[in-house]
Amino acid sequence: MRIISLNLNGIRSAASKGVFAWLPEQDADIVCVQELKAQAADLSAEMLNPPGHFGYFHYAEKKGYSGVGLYARRQPEVIVEGLGITDIDAEGRYLEARFGDLSVVSLYLPSGSSGEHRQAAKFAFMERFLPHLRAQAESGREIILCGDWNIAHTEKDLKNWKSNQKNSGFLPEERAWMSEVLDRLGWVDVYRRLYPDAEGEGYTWWSNRGQAWAKNVGWRIDYQLATPGIAATARAARVHKDTRFSDHAPLIVDYDHAF
Repeated sequence: MRIISLNLNGIRSAASKGVFAWLPEQDADIVCVQELKAQAADLSAEMLNPPGHFGYFHYAEKKGYSGVGLYARRQPEVIVEGLGITDIDAEGRYLEARFGDLSVVSLYLPSGSSGEHRQAAKFAFMERFLPHLRAQAESGREIILCGDWNIAHTEKDLKNWKSNQKNSGFLPEERAWMSEVLDRLGWVDVYRRLYPDAEGEGYTWWSNRGQAWAKNVGWRIDYQLATPGIAATARAARVHKDTRFSDHAPLIVDYDHAF
């Protein structure tokens, strides 16, 4: 089973850069996308249902903002759109597809980089999302949470960690929260499990400022977190950097699990 996660930074922008020509070549069973920056009426037939896949979406109420989607090779039995929390769901940040005893989630945590008000919203999201993560971990289902978490967990997960310790995405509170998700709740960072010492090759986001991409001054903020059972079946992961569709790169993970 192959699962891809990608923050599109605008589905129409990514489409213009060839993402929907690239997808069929990847033989993915499930593709989770974030930051649609679009509504249903803005999407072409190809964006709604790429060849060989069924598309599902959770749009933000605000036009041109946020939103998540999921493409699956077969139709799920259940789709869960949102967390049931009004202000969070208004931003289109959570979409879960259930296939038998497996759930796959497309997730987009808020960014706090635009100002104190958004950092406060990010902290509020994290606080209210934690009980959901605990309940999921204890549900007995196998679950893979794909998406842009907007947090670099450790010093290995970004190039300039020393100078970013007071910046959103690498704040001590954010890193401690991620440690709680992994260490106390038992979620597994699949890429890090496979490659415990990897650094630059695991980066998934680069600032558009300066020459961050050219110099690989990146951050690893896109993850596939999984329950231990399904995480143990992951056999390979990579970040696709040969072509660029947004300021993020696709995270591709192969699992020895039938889909």
